Amino acid sequence: MSHTIAIQGILGSNHHKVAQLYFGNEIQLDECLSFDALVDSLIHEKSNYAIMALENTIAGSIIPNYALIDEHNIHINGEYYLNIHHHLMALPNQTIQDITEVCSHPMALLQCKEFFKQYPHIKLVEDVDTAAVARRIQEQQQKGIAAIATKTAAELFELQVLSAEIQTIKTNATRFVILQKQPPTNGIDQIDKASLRFVLDHKRGSLATILNVMSDCKLNLTKIQSLPIIETPWKYAFFVDVTFEAYEDYKKAISILEIMSTSLKILGTYKNQRNA
Repeated sequence: MSHTIAIQGILGSNHHKVAQLYFGNEIQLDECLSFDALVDSLIHEKSNYAIMALENTIAGSIIPNYALIDEHNIHINGEYYLNIHHHLMALPNQTIQDITEVCSHPMALLQCKEFFKQYPHIKLVEDVDTAAVARRIQEQQQKGIAAIATKTAAELFELQVLSAEIQTIKTNATRFVILQKQPPTNGIDQIDKASLRFVLDHKRGSLATILNVMSDCKLNLTKIQSLPIIETPWKYAFFVDVTFEAYEDYKKAISILEIMSTSLKILGTYKNQRNA
């Protein structure tokens, strides 16, 4: 069965690569040039699933995406960790000294900023997508402008790689989540990880108490991220990822957290890909 997958970006982007690795090649893509458009695709059922980058080992959490998942009540069905390889590319027969401007997604620029310190003549410009910049350079035959993108994008759009592997940390990886509109129906034997969102009373020790409950219930906290609650100044929601060996331990923890928190939302239950 062929699925339609919403991705942020176009053919040749890292989101496209994750879609292929996770779902296989027999897929249709809905190419979205923003994460808001990606969520709209899912909500209005233009796509069955969506791929969304959520955090990176260099740049950290993509905080607006946590807010999108929460605000629109969409659900995490899975995850994929992809090693990210950034390459500088331009039209053929140019050198880095010929390049005056590099356009790319803000996260890609952030992950490669150390490389460009040795080329102060290059202006860094934020754009909507890595592969989309590569395509535009080819379509408009833009000389003196380079893109940061994948080798697949270089091949697709016939660009020359001027410098390979320019990311600051060579073990650069991004965690992508697989989203769907309806809650996942994974069986108990298919899940060992959960993403949760909760709000606590603003009093001393409330977060520490919750974390102790997780520990007592044998849950391993792998991620915690706070986001401000816009309508309530100086109050925060906490987004956490937990892994567990026994589903019973997870259910026990959830029953306690429902009592102790002022609001608890299960964003998704799925298989921990890092253990795959």
